[in-house]
Amino acid sequence: MQIDELSPKEYILLKGAKVHNLKNIDLAIPKNKLIVITGLSGSGKSSLAFDTLFAEGQRRYVESLSSYAQQFLDRMQKPEVDYIKGIAPAIAIEQKVNTTNPRSTVGTTTEIYDYLKLLFARVGKTYHPVSGEIVKRHTITDVVNFCVSLPEGTKFMVLSPIQKVSAKSLKKSLELLLQKGFQRLEIENEVYKIEDLIADPKQLKGTSFEIKIIIDRLTVKNDEEFTSRLADSVGTAFFEGDKTCLINIPGGETHYFSNRFELDGMEFEKPSLNFFSFNNPFGACSTCEGFGSVIGIDEDLVIPDKSKSIFEGAVMCWRGEKMGSWLDKIVENASKFDFPIHRPYNDLSEEETELLWTGNKYFQGINDFFKELEEQSYKIQYRVMLARYRGKTRCHDCKGTRLRKDASYVKVNGKSIQQLLLLPLHKLKAEVSTFEFNEADKKISGRILQEVHARIQFLLDVGLEYLTLNRLSSTLSGGESQRINLANALGSSLVGSIYILDEPSIGLHPRDTQRLIKVLQSLKKLGNTVIVVEHEEEVMKSSDFLVDIGPMAGSHGGNVVFAGTYDEVLKDEKSLTGQYLSGKKSIEIPARRRQLSDKITITGARENNLQNVDASFPLHGITAVTGVSGSGKTTLVKKILFPALKREIDQNGGKPGKFTTIEGDLNSVKQIELVDQNPIGKSSRSNPVTYVKAYDEIRALFSDQQLSNIRGFKPSHFSFNVEGGRCETCQGEGMVKIEMQFLADLYLTCESCKGKRFKAEVLEVQYKEKSIYDILELTIDDALEFFVDEKKILNKLKPLADVGLGYVKLGQSSNTLSGGEAQRIKLASFLSKGSSQHHTLFIFDEPTTGLHFHDINKLMAAFNALVEAGHSILVIEHNMEVIKSVDWVIDLGPEGGEKGGKVLFEGTPEDLAKCKESFTGQHLKTVLK
Repeated sequence: MQIDELSPKEYILLKGAKVHNLKNIDLAIPKNKLIVITGLSGSGKSSLAFDTLFAEGQRRYVESLSSYAQQFLDRMQKPEVDYIKGIAPAIAIEQKVNTTNPRSTVGTTTEIYDYLKLLFARVGKTYHPVSGEIVKRHTITDVVNFCVSLPEGTKFMVLSPIQKVSAKSLKKSLELLLQKGFQRLEIENEVYKIEDLIADPKQLKGTSFEIKIIIDRLTVKNDEEFTSRLADSVGTAFFEGDKTCLINIPGGETHYFSNRFELDGMEFEKPSLNFFSFNNPFGACSTCEGFGSVIGIDEDLVIPDKSKSIFEGAVMCWRGEKMGSWLDKIVENASKFDFPIHRPYNDLSEEETELLWTGNKYFQGINDFFKELEEQSYKIQYRVMLARYRGKTRCHDCKGTRLRKDASYVKVNGKSIQQLLLLPLHKLKAEVSTFEFNEADKKISGRILQEVHARIQFLLDVGLEYLTLNRLSSTLSGGESQRINLANALGSSLVGSIYILDEPSIGLHPRDTQRLIKVLQSLKKLGNTVIVVEHEEEVMKSSDFLVDIGPMAGSHGGNVVFAGTYDEVLKDEKSLTGQYLSGKKSIEIPARRRQLSDKITITGARENNLQNVDASFPLHGITAVTGVSGSGKTTLVKKILFPALKREIDQNGGKPGKFTTIEGDLNSVKQIELVDQNPIGKSSRSNPVTYVKAYDEIRALFSDQQLSNIRGFKPSHFSFNVEGGRCETCQGEGMVKIEMQFLADLYLTCESCKGKRFKAEVLEVQYKEKSIYDILELTIDDALEFFVDEKKILNKLKPLADVGLGYVKLGQSSNTLSGGEAQRIKLASFLSKGSSQHHTLFIFDEPTTGLHFHDINKLMAAFNALVEAGHSILVIEHNMEVIKSVDWVIDLGPEGGEKGGKVLFEGTPEDLAKCKESFTGQHLKTVLK
């Protein structure tokens, strides 16, 4: 059936799409289904999903907005397509590199924290930190209710205490009270008329007097007139008595009521939204200003080897003759307070560690030691010593929770907001489920808790039960960030929309993929069309409709190779994806594994959820660190091994997480490189060709042309980073940013240079009939053919093609590259430096991000080339095709979060497949067959 004959009510109809490398394609995508778009890296998947479908869906949505937004519409580019029919508003969830904002946490990103703040501000009860009594602020109604509850006929007085009055100012104070209309006072349990006291003040003996004004004298009655008069009197008492009112029953006791928020003489802050906000000066901890960490004395620098005892010299700053006197004090007196000086620092209890730092009457602690150094910091040797032990450390006031201390006095169901922030999400859900309220609070909290429950459940559904709300967004992996965005999309409960996702399975262990699929299916069931750009086999299997773009990448891609069901693609001869899925093509298992003897060992790793683990990382081969999401892979490799080893190599590794020792063949590693998925440059002008230093050669080539010599153009004239040859309107970006105030900023083509980035006279200089702009528009594969005679340029560009990036344009802006592409450009940069480099340990964080089966073959070839050149490779990975191809595997688990953090297995992939406790092993078994 032709595309024109189909109904836009049932299909999204796409005709003549020509965005980027798409070759005038026609496609009918069924609505309200789960659609997977697959194909090689650079085949045109993202061009179809994001640059065509999402761009048009968003453009039409903006079209329905206000005239302010409309004024930019004629400049907001329409995708290059004949027509798209049946499209709905589109929501894109991309592989955004996680935020670097030090204040952003999982709680604030998901808005769960906003709801918890609201809950605590509205129904939280404040408790006295010492007595544990509930703090109440009495209202007029509370006092009236108390008096009405007394037996009918009971006589009482409403009193208002005022500050102490001296004998000198007594007369003046009494005259003022008389003017206000008051008649009687109570002084030391005696009642006096104000007029009598003014006439004869000498009847009072003493130098100062505590005065209580008698506001009213009443008898308890059961009528409206009594309650109305009483309410007026109580209001006056609160006003005159500085928010204090006394009810005195003659012959009985005096009852104290305060309109202040206080208890036992201690005043408290009334809970409000800002009181629980660490992004607001009112609620933030005053010591760390809401960051959770401060520059202070770093425990890891003071006690570098935690396997030593205090007696053995664990405290670094107490070594030596002079400072040793501090150590002698605790050693001599330890028996008096039963302190274990021979026990390793690691094994001390929390109370014993606290005692060592704070000291007691027998000895001064580490904190006192540094306080004394600071007092003598006018001496240079003490300033040097202080600097040696300074570092970023957890704030001791708020214990890293970022909130002011008195926020912990407010509790809901016995729990403070700080306690909830530190619970893993699965425990938080269980805790919130047990909350019980009285009728009034139930009405207030009902809707809030409904939102909290729903949002936590969405995060559990996407496999993030091990995260805490206090976890910094900047410490999340790309996959975790994307799944949080996916959970947020679920929380919005939109219907009739198009959700476009970019590889949501990134960072997800094969065991958790089914949970992700359930989430995608639930989005579909709400009545949405879910389009997923994906390479994961399980996701393809569960799709209703599969589109394979290809056949190859870049200029050799951009066609619809296949569109149909998963079962149909298995039989398709043209589809490369189908051939890998059906087993006709495969990634070969290496004929032999390398025998690795040299290694680096980390002992006692216990950062985050790592449970005091020891792990050995072999050198001169490819090692994979595996395990389910949240098992501790990133913590072990990126937070401990990388900074600890870097510190050994060049003393510049930043602060590692908690561990005991690093040992092994440390001297053999001359360099360590963390190749992560962060962008290759912060500027939008950075691109692949500048990153691998090939652009320097290209600029030199253009400056050698005859026209350049005539016009006096230097290599700098062909740079878009400096003034000279670039277009100054857009400063060499080719795009101009328009700030939209209430929408995301718009990037529009520069009208001066029409997006060509350079001045017209510079563009007139040509090499082989191409201007500098035309060169930047070439793909890497095309550039290799074009510069066939230029050896220097070829040598720099070839590694980019070797790692499967032949489809990327030379001048493609770094902020349009995916995390996986950025990572592979960094890999190519190292490959281009050749084998003369010193022995380097490369650490890769999920290098298969965005890779098709066919591309993984190229990646493994690039890895093997690095190993053959004398380097070592360590990868954090979930992809079974990579895991089966490595020499050594370290598997963490068994679960995520608290139930993870153990080394389950170290050995070859074949032996891992036999490990019954390992989820990785169970999935690996089927791949190795």
